[in-house]
Amino acid sequence: MVRRDPGGLCVRGQGAALYHPFPASFRFSAGRLDHFLALLPHDTEAAAALAEHRSDWLAERAWAKTQHRRELRHAIEIRHQSFLDPAFVALLHRHRVALVFADSVAWPYAEDVTADFVYLRLHGSEELYASGYSDEALDHFAARIKLWAVGLQPNDARRAAPDADPPDQVPRDVYAYFDNDAKVRAPVDARSLRARVTRLPG
Repeated sequence: MVRRDPGGLCVRGQGAALYHPFPASFRFSAGRLDHFLALLPHDTEAAAALAEHRSDWLAERAWAKTQHRRELRHAIEIRHQSFLDPAFVALLHRHRVALVFADSVAWPYAEDVTADFVYLRLHGSEELYASGYSDEALDHFAARIKLWAVGLQPNDARRAAPDADPPDQVPRDVYAYFDNDAKVRAPVDARSLRARVTRLPG
C-alpha cells in the first residue's frame, strides 16, 4: 500500500509503484528530465535520505523514516506530444522508470516498455475521468495485460521508439488503474477487467 500526503510517504508491503503525472504544459527537455530521473530514489532508505534535504517549512510535518528497506518503482505519465520521442524512451529505460500507458481522449498514448513492470492508467474511453469502458475495450486491455505480464508485447503496440531494441522477455508485474470515477465507473470496470484477465489462458 502507498499513501502520499504533503508531509510524508508511507509504504507497506513488498514495494510500491509511485505515479508521477506531468502537467500538459510541461514539454520534453532531455537535460531537465535526466536530472529529475537521476534524483528518484529506488528504495525506501534512499527516499528517507533524500527527504533529509526537505524544505524548512516541512520540518515539523514531514515523516521521513523507514523501518525496512523496500523497493520503490516509478512511473511517468506524459501529457504533451513532445514526449513521443525516442530520446525520452531511452532516458526512461536507462533510469529503470516506466512510461504510464495512459488511455485518454486528451493526452498522448504510447506502449514502450521501459522498466521491469507495466503501469496502465485508464482515464475514460470517451470522456476524461467519466465515461466507462465497453466489453470490447476491456477485452482489448485484458489481452494486452496477459502479454505484458509474461514479457511479451502486442503486435500492434504503439511505441514512441519503434526502432529501439525490444524489452527483455521476462515476466513483469502489471498495474492497472481506472481513473474514470466521476460517474462511479471505475470500480465496475476494474472488476470486469480483472475477471477477463483471470479467464484468459496463460
